[in-house]
Amino acid sequence: MAWVLLISAGLLETVWAFYMKKSDGFTLLWPTVITAVTMFASIALLSLSMKTLPLNSAYVVWTGIGSVGAFIIGVAILGEEATAMRFLAAVLIVGGIVLMKVSSSD
Repeated sequence: MAWVLLISAGLLETVWAFYMKKSDGFTLLWPTVITAVTMFASIALLSLSMKTLPLNSAYVVWTGIGSVGAFIIGVAILGEEATAMRFLAAVLIVGGIVLMKVSSSD
């Protein structure tokens, strides 16, 4: 269950990063509200998952999901640059997440 909470927290991190970008420096109401709500929910779920998961696994997976998710949204939705080197970086992050999960006893 802790891993489900952690993955959900990571996905919410991706959502708040996207809406933070859309908030235009927190000048637009609804993107700002969505940012705040999903940020709080993401951190709350991370906190709950850390009741049983080790800090090093939980935090790395949370930030990794957020990083790769933000990269994918940036490229797919926002039209940001997608170079071979950036894709390789995302693949390496995913590899690190998988290794953290595989090496965890939880």
